Amino acid sequence: MTAQRNRLDAHRWHFSHGPIDVIAEAHGDAAAVAAAHAAAWQRFTGVLDELVGELRELRRPIDVARATHAWRSPIAQRMWSACAPFSASFITPMAAVAGAVAQELIACYQHAGIERAWINNGGDIALQLAPGQSVRIGLLADIATFDLRDAGLLVTDGLFDITADMPVRGVATSGWRGRSFSLGIADSVTVLAATAAKADAAATAIGNAVNVVDAGVERKPASECEDDSDLGDIPVTVDVAVLDPAQVKRALDAGAVCARALQHAGHIHAAMLVCQGQWRMVEPLCSDALPIAQPAGRAAMAAVGSVFA
Repeated sequence: MTAQRNRLDAHRWHFSHGPIDVIAEAHGDAAAVAAAHAAAWQRFTGVLDELVGELRELRRPIDVARATHAWRSPIAQRMWSACAPFSASFITPMAAVAGAVAQELIACYQHAGIERAWINNGGDIALQLAPGQSVRIGLLADIATFDLRDAGLLVTDGLFDITADMPVRGVATSGWRGRSFSLGIADSVTVLAATAAKADAAATAIGNAVNVVDAGVERKPASECEDDSDLGDIPVTVDVAVLDPAQVKRALDAGAVCARALQHAGHIHAAMLVCQGQWRMVEPLCSDALPIAQPAGRAAMAAVGSVFA
């Protein structure tokens, strides 16, 4: 198994290696963009082996006693640091792996001549924005509604803009239907944070908190769903029936409490929580509300550059 890449268009590359699947997009001076893509590819080729080398430690729960572990990989160190604030509950550094990888690669684009760039690692996104630049994020609230066979315009559930003057360079989404296991029932929890690794870890924590005890929620030990899961025998959500709206409200309220606590502690900028047609928006603490636009097709997204969470 070797790393592979494919050029998608003048601005985008697709990098893949095992479970890592990345879209890299950049705009600016053509020579600077080409050099940044080349550097990102070179860095990408070693990422999987680097993480596999420390996988045993990365799958262990975070605790204070292991704060002095000498991580060899800067990505592994970033994963641990992003998850450390959540050590009061069960969490392993793997909760931040996608965001940490995206964050590592975006560093290749932090150079003169790059106006804006983003690394989208399965919906966990790291951003680079020069002064005056912005990017529009398209939100798909429930991945179950996305059908690859649909050749029409992709209709999002909402859009929001991130500008260079905002303290946000990372966006991540978690939910029980996603690539990773969740202890909660959220269809999606999208988090904006200072870095992609921090957003990834926080989205996991908030997604776990969107929860309620209900016979309509089916759970199984993570080890029964995936042999080598870092969650071991902890029950994870495998199916959620249509719940009473009052139960959905309770779950979202619990998640919102968690999100606001993380926000006040400085771990996140804002969050959007969605479950069975209900939602909660945890607005930024600053006076300006997060600008959210109505759903739109792909053509409208392209006007300002876009990525999808």
